[in-house]
Amino acid sequence: MKNCAIVGINWGDEGKGRMVDLLTEKYDIVVRFQGGGNAGHTVVNEYGKFMLHLLPSGVFRKDVLNILGNGVALDPENLWLEMQEVIEKGVRITPENLKISDRASILLPWHRELDALEEQRLQEKKFGSTKQGIAPFYSDKFQKKTILAGELFYPEELKAHLMDLLEWKNLTLTKVYGAEPYTKEKLEMWMNAYCEKIKPFICDTTAVLEKAKKEGKGILFEAQLGSLRDLDYGIYPYTTSSNTTAAYIPIGSGLPSAEVSDVVGVVKAYSTCVGEGPFVCEMFGEEAIQLREAGFEYGAKTGRPRRVGPIDIVATKYGIKVQAATEIALTKLDVLSYMEKIPVCTHYMLGGKQTDEFPFPVALQEAKPVIEYFDGWKCDISGVRTWDDLPKQAKDYVSFIETAIGCPITYISVGPERDSIIIRK
Repeated sequence: MKNCAIVGINWGDEGKGRMVDLLTEKYDIVVRFQGGGNAGHTVVNEYGKFMLHLLPSGVFRKDVLNILGNGVALDPENLWLEMQEVIEKGVRITPENLKISDRASILLPWHRELDALEEQRLQEKKFGSTKQGIAPFYSDKFQKKTILAGELFYPEELKAHLMDLLEWKNLTLTKVYGAEPYTKEKLEMWMNAYCEKIKPFICDTTAVLEKAKKEGKGILFEAQLGSLRDLDYGIYPYTTSSNTTAAYIPIGSGLPSAEVSDVVGVVKAYSTCVGEGPFVCEMFGEEAIQLREAGFEYGAKTGRPRRVGPIDIVATKYGIKVQAATEIALTKLDVLSYMEKIPVCTHYMLGGKQTDEFPFPVALQEAKPVIEYFDGWKCDISGVRTWDDLPKQAKDYVSFIETAIGCPITYISVGPERDSIIIRK
């Protein structure tokens, strides 16, 4: 069976969760391979509406195994609380259908505190962090200053390791930020409250995935955020602190031999962005308010109003290249139904010249959008399930995007529900 990756092409929030929830019925395993609880994947299905931050979006499918790989920023507190919210809605989560890599590093409570302290220090130069501790966590991971989930099974060694980290981290908290130090008692309470609860789910997931591969099982890899938030290829420094691209799958999933034949890139029918940084196609004023309200564009984790704009062809082409996407899922097409004329950012102007190349991050600040307009369809398309039944103007809009980005659009979402989809295979 072919393996598949679901990845974001733009700034994140493209609708990856709804696509994972849809496509998981064809797969045996869903793996989260990077990122942490700093983004939300919205899923609407027979159990209700969910905003998942750490749980793989395959948890709603019976007989599907869900894995948090070693590349994930494992926040036991938020993960446990999220699990309880999902279980309360009637979804089964046990060590049989959710497994956590023993090599995943644990995001400790001081990571969230440091995240907030640094944003406070930066003031107007802030990065727009979700304050979930992601940057401090990955910084510590690369400094070899985290604990691995598997260490929970070695209590004496774990205790000594934690005390070393506590001493080191308190130097930063007190000497750099003037904050209160963490105490041994406070840390032990947190470990007992959350780490002990997720302990039954922790195992050698590499062995699980290797066995699944030998048995020919299908694996779906779920990414968080999008191409433009990738640490290496995104709009640095306004990125996340992990690699959001499909190329990171063999490392972050815990399956070094992973082969991914299908990469489904998710693109919203217009653009949204949470946080700071360059956003060339951004709308302002009443035009932005209308689009934000029509799409209910507020951060799934933070509740912050998302910045909005027309679909950005330049950024999307770049995102597709970075992800090596083989096909595209276009989401939220129904949101544009209120528009008489639909704007599209077709090119950039930079240095007095028109360009189709996505600029180096520093140069992005000077780029200006070139906007073209397409006729709207001005009718409700949320009930449409076939390409032929779409209004001509909607088909023209999708066809233009497909040609402009140079990648086939095989899925068109016309609503948040699982079955609100047009498949063009």
